[in-house]
Amino acid sequence: MSLFKARDWWSTVLGDKEEFDQGCLCLADVDNTGNGQGDGAQAEDLLLEVHLRDPILQVEVGKFVSGTEMLHLAVLHSRKLCVYSVSGTLGNVEHGNQYQIKLMYEHNLQRTACNMTYGSFGGVKGRDLICIQSVDGMLMVFEQESYAFGRFLPGSLLPGPLAYSSRTDSFITVSSCHQVESYKYQVLAFATDADKRQETEQQKHGSGKRLVVDWTLNIGEQAIDICIVSFIQSASSVFVLGERNFFCLKDNGQIQFMKKLDYSPSCFLPYCSVSEGTINTLIGNHNNMLHIYQDVTLKWATQLPHVPVAVRVGCLHDLKGVIVTLSDDGHLQCSYLGTDPSLFQAPKVESRELNYDELDMELKELQKVIKNVNKSQDVWPLTEREDDLKVSAMVSPNFDSVSQATDVEVGADLVPSVTVKVTLKNRVALQKIKLSIYVQPPLVLTGDQFTFEFMAPEMTRTVGFSVYLKGSYSPPELEGNAVVSYSRPTERNPDGIPRVSQCKFRLPLKLVCLPGQPSKTASHKLTIDTNKSPVSLLSLFPGFAKQSEDDQVNVMGFRFLGGSQVTLLASKTSQRYRIQSEQFEDLWLITNELIIRLQEYFEKQGIKDFTCSFSGSVPLEEYFELIDHHFELRINGEKLEELLSERAVQFRAIQRRLLTRFKDKTPAPLQHLDTLLDGTYKQVIALADAVEENQDNLFQSFTRLKSATHLVILLIGLWQKLSADQIAILEAAFLPLQQDTQELGWEETVDAALSHLLKTCLSKSSKEQALNLNSQLGIPKDTSQLKKHITLFCDRLAKGGRLCLSTDAAAPQTMVMPGGCATIPESDLEGRSIDQDSSELFTNHKHLMVETPVPVSPLQGVTE
Repeated sequence: MSLFKARDWWSTVLGDKEEFDQGCLCLADVDNTGNGQGDGAQAEDLLLEVHLRDPILQVEVGKFVSGTEMLHLAVLHSRKLCVYSVSGTLGNVEHGNQYQIKLMYEHNLQRTACNMTYGSFGGVKGRDLICIQSVDGMLMVFEQESYAFGRFLPGSLLPGPLAYSSRTDSFITVSSCHQVESYKYQVLAFATDADKRQETEQQKHGSGKRLVVDWTLNIGEQAIDICIVSFIQSASSVFVLGERNFFCLKDNGQIQFMKKLDYSPSCFLPYCSVSEGTINTLIGNHNNMLHIYQDVTLKWATQLPHVPVAVRVGCLHDLKGVIVTLSDDGHLQCSYLGTDPSLFQAPKVESRELNYDELDMELKELQKVIKNVNKSQDVWPLTEREDDLKVSAMVSPNFDSVSQATDVEVGADLVPSVTVKVTLKNRVALQKIKLSIYVQPPLVLTGDQFTFEFMAPEMTRTVGFSVYLKGSYSPPELEGNAVVSYSRPTERNPDGIPRVSQCKFRLPLKLVCLPGQPSKTASHKLTIDTNKSPVSLLSLFPGFAKQSEDDQVNVMGFRFLGGSQVTLLASKTSQRYRIQSEQFEDLWLITNELIIRLQEYFEKQGIKDFTCSFSGSVPLEEYFELIDHHFELRINGEKLEELLSERAVQFRAIQRRLLTRFKDKTPAPLQHLDTLLDGTYKQVIALADAVEENQDNLFQSFTRLKSATHLVILLIGLWQKLSADQIAILEAAFLPLQQDTQELGWEETVDAALSHLLKTCLSKSSKEQALNLNSQLGIPKDTSQLKKHITLFCDRLAKGGRLCLSTDAAAPQTMVMPGGCATIPESDLEGRSIDQDSSELFTNHKHLMVETPVPVSPLQGVTE
């Protein structure tokens, strides 16, 4: 029970299964005794009850009868307005006074009524006029017994609450557009008559004065009620209760203050405050609460036994400030504010000294129990149980008899497809199994998602799908990945513990490449050194060359489905292999396949000390060209999208102008707006096509850039003999993204990663370690800084630096290279030229063993 509960002074239940709304409660001296509301009667007495047969929408008390200033009762029905007089007769028997109700006059309405308001419209003295709002937005004004006029509110869709301000002589309502609107009574009176909705069209053609709103204010929500309060003669306030906010407006429509409500209100009532210049407001809500505000400050909150739909404050039996509330099911209550005394006393807490030795023993016992449970119970699968689900993939050695390639873009070549089968074998019961397959684009799958609801123990499932090349360029990798997510139920978790298993598979080179004619000349060449005798290329690449008599093939050509050519040469006299092509990025797949197949060949021969190395210079210039091309496409895409946005704004602006011209009843010349609209439309379509084409080119460029990046990582690893962990760091730094996005691109991400490596494990001094990186990544102005960092990164590796992610990697170095070196100023990392003497630029790290690489001249000639 709430401490702040409304104190019940008198209450009753009205009617039998009837519904009540905010217009069904009115406090007034309806019998004109002049001694206050209900004076002379007992509070528990029902003074008068009359059955009027028609549903009642609203009741009001005012000076509604001509020739007298006595108060009368106005009752609004859906199609009728009735005015009654209520009078009392002094009783001579124990039943007390007798009250009668008499019909003074009534108006039959031509339109269905919604609500009404009253007041001294136009400044009349000694009488009140009534204004009724219909459900279709018409205001009907009645001068007591006679009908005055009717006006349609412009643009009305649904009726809103209606109030009359006597100080400004205006009607104020809230439209269905969530706008508070004020209409002067004089404007309503002199506007064109609107007994029929069709006549509003005549107003637009100038036959009579149009109904013009005095002021409007958009409150952004539907209004529940409106109340006009004027406690001083010089000003009045308009109070609007919205669905989530409470507004106080000046009589000219300016916001005086507003209060955001954290509950759903049901009714409200502004009333006078004891503090000068402030206004108190009662607001009831659907949580059975009544809040009292002084302006925007909450002063009191009290609990009611029901949700109030109407609230009033009055004087009953000389008791001032009685709060009268009415619920939608007829609970009528007169209450006042108060509190209940708190009778609760907190019990005394039993105090005892803590025995820390006992607590330590108890904690050890609990830890032992937890440890035993983890060992014995299947709370979650343990690491040794990796055989819950075995995932294996098998790539068919032959192409599909009927190629599954559809909608390909590789020209006249017949695009083959190869079948891959993934097998799932589980040891225990599993559920919610989802298999996802991923390959590098432009390779595509005929199916990449497979779902199994449940797999019983010792069960095997096999799924098959085909892979083929869709684009006219080569993928950056021929490796695919099969990932299985599943849930393993346990005794304590029957829903299952989520786990993931994966399996990688390699696609055959012949899926994207065909045998081709070798070429002796090419723009880009690479030489790979080995420590073993050369191997016949026919043994390494069966199917890509014809059988020769001596089985020694040292020249082989490859042609990718996109059309580019790659030539592979094996030296007869040295242990070297050369790969050459007209496209730099196309060297990657053949180089990678050569190294993998050489390793597999010597492993089959039982030779375990086979190694490859690269002694030439890292081809950074060719790599930088691909970076510049990719970055240029990104910049071009941003410019095209910005231009497309501008043209779209222009297109919508022209549409609005044309729509305004077409709606005008007196059309004005188009002034070539239609021609401008057509030209803008064509520009929008052309720009959209250009954006789409640029996105395709950007995706293709990014794929080629990934291939070149893989090649550069491979060459750096062979050049510096990096371990697998160091190669993983290289790949994380140079290949952080699967694809570019509008928010994040490859250039800024790689630049941030390289800057971090240069200031940590590859730093020269503590000054470099103190350099701060940008906290936000954004597209750079150009690629010059990125290219400098890549060059500096390679030079640091050449001087003995080694990649490491350990915490001591950022420690300043004490060892220096032979010949000495000077420390780099902080600005050198950003702006100093890399072409200076290397002895002045780089140092080594104390936590790394440094081996100065011996320069080996590139391969001067290859015997073909």
